[in-house]
Amino acid sequence: MALPLDGIRVLDLSRVLAGPWATQMLADLGAEVIKIERPGSGDDTRGWGPPYLAAGDGSATGESAYFLSCNRGKKSVAVDMASEAGQKLLRDLAAISDVVVENFKVGGLVPYGLDYQSLRAINPRLVYCSITGFGQDGPYAHRPGYDFAIQGMGGLMSITGEPGGEPQKVGVAVTDIMTGMYATIAVLGALRARDASGVGQSIDLALLDVQVAYLGNQASSYLVSGKVPSRLGNAHPSIVPYQAFATADGWIVLAVGNDEQFRRWAALAGAPELADDERFRTNAGRTRNRETLVPRIAELMRAQPGAWWIERCEASGVPYGPINDIAQVFADPQVVHREMRLDLPHPLAGTAPGVRNPIRYDATPIEHEAAPPTLGQHTDTVLADLLGLDPAAIARLRGDRAIG
Repeated sequence: MALPLDGIRVLDLSRVLAGPWATQMLADLGAEVIKIERPGSGDDTRGWGPPYLAAGDGSATGESAYFLSCNRGKKSVAVDMASEAGQKLLRDLAAISDVVVENFKVGGLVPYGLDYQSLRAINPRLVYCSITGFGQDGPYAHRPGYDFAIQGMGGLMSITGEPGGEPQKVGVAVTDIMTGMYATIAVLGALRARDASGVGQSIDLALLDVQVAYLGNQASSYLVSGKVPSRLGNAHPSIVPYQAFATADGWIVLAVGNDEQFRRWAALAGAPELADDERFRTNAGRTRNRETLVPRIAELMRAQPGAWWIERCEASGVPYGPINDIAQVFADPQVVHREMRLDLPHPLAGTAPGVRNPIRYDATPIEHEAAPPTLGQHTDTVLADLLGLDPAAIARLRGDRAIG
């Protein structure tokens, strides 16, 4: 059965992470994604390494692990956007596409005739998603946006890290990735609206807006109380105990979500009196009295090794979790069973590793078939199949350096 986005064509003018994450998601869902790259160098992230994928003979492929993380399932077409011939090729592709995704500076594509107003004139059904640091308007609209800086500006670093310690960014570029996810949702919604109206629309998506939006309950807590949330390390602002604790031989996460779970934990810890203590009987009380309770929990947790706690928490239905490094993640029996690691055919390396899309459709399962492309791998095929260019026309474009 066809995938959900079968028949949808995406012209991907984005690079680095937020845009490519969105277009990889659309490719996973069945869209044909044509990734436009600069001849010679391609997407910036091709060079963001090491590590790089090695070819079968041990030589470099030019494919960084970073690039591989967000570009599977796409067709790479190398076009010089600065040339008039290249601009015409991109307009011709936009005319037969359903979606354009780009992350240029505000107004950056106007000189090339590749902005929304220009492309809408030739394709009124086009859904056009612009991803920027700060949006298409406002006092910061002209600024470039980077994940690390946005994590700081958007409040995430103020609530990440140990109490009294320095602010910390998250270990993954979560603002970029979340922006890519919001972009995917926005594109799907706009395509659904087009089904009803027959016309496309533009999407204005800003990294800062996304970061503010996914402050989630922390933002709500501030807006409701007027109290500015602070860094709590691994602790939760409104659930106790819900953090990492040291055991006799390592660390585990204890994630008690309700009063009954706390009562069960207290029993298996040999301290049932804690659950009967009026200060700790309810989550609200435990949260108010965390300074007294958490040190006692920490003392009890240190008394036994991690395996002891894991066995008993599992048997008692108390939520817990080991703290795995990434090698342990991919060796975890559940992760192995769910086949989260991918190995996709690659023209230079034989295979390229990756991570499976976590969406599990029943009727239209996602089938990963194509590894991230080599630079310009599909240039000739796309120009011939979609624009009808013959080998001589393609050779002329290559001779004029309009394509790579």
